[in-house]
Amino acid sequence: MAERILPKPDTFAVGPPEDVSILEHYAGTFEAVYVSLDPFLDCSEIGTQVFRPGTYPSRTFIAKNCRPISWAEVAQRTGLPSIAAVDVGLRTSIHGLKPEFANSDYAKRIESLAESAQILSPDEGRFSDLLHDSVLSSIQSLGYEWVWVGDEFGTERKLYWIDDLKNQDSGPTGGHSNVFTPDKALLWTTHWDSHFSFLCSSRSNLVRILESQCFEGFFCEADTEVYWSVRPAG
Repeated sequence: MAERILPKPDTFAVGPPEDVSILEHYAGTFEAVYVSLDPFLDCSEIGTQVFRPGTYPSRTFIAKNCRPISWAEVAQRTGLPSIAAVDVGLRTSIHGLKPEFANSDYAKRIESLAESAQILSPDEGRFSDLLHDSVLSSIQSLGYEWVWVGDEFGTERKLYWIDDLKNQDSGPTGGHSNVFTPDKALLWTTHWDSHFSFLCSSRSNLVRILESQCFEGFFCEADTEVYWSVRPAG
């Protein structure tokens, strides 16, 4: 029996790989990529104990009852030197780094926020519950009414009216998925071991999005990779 090998996925419909720069991967498809950092969750009104199997709150409940905390504020509260250190701490906590890059002290400082301030880390590999509807609204602000939602490997996709994806507890964007516009001009995607998402489009589109929404993050430079926090520039 012949070995079944998947065809190369459409670049406009999948996330970036780990072994090349993000802009290199999307060259010829997207001009710019913005790394949108998923906010931490201030759970002081509901407590952190509900975030367990069996009682884990829904997306809409989280959006209504939790306040976003920026990575910059987490760095300030924990004494970490930068948002890169926050990323290293988050990746260390999920065993997402090789030993030579991990930092258990950073991870412990971040984890201590749950007990001292009822602040939880964002989940990895999925869209932020706190940002989900805001990102979709920002796509609508560019004039789009429909988006494709595809799987991780670009093998399946389905077209959705954007408003039908908002105010849902899970739905088609509840897991690891890719969202892109029908004209292939914008992609919103994630990476399994990362606590942020990628907005890929033209520079002008992304600037318009950032003018309407306060997303914490940064534009990718020529050498920015998925593991940017442990890849020194140059």
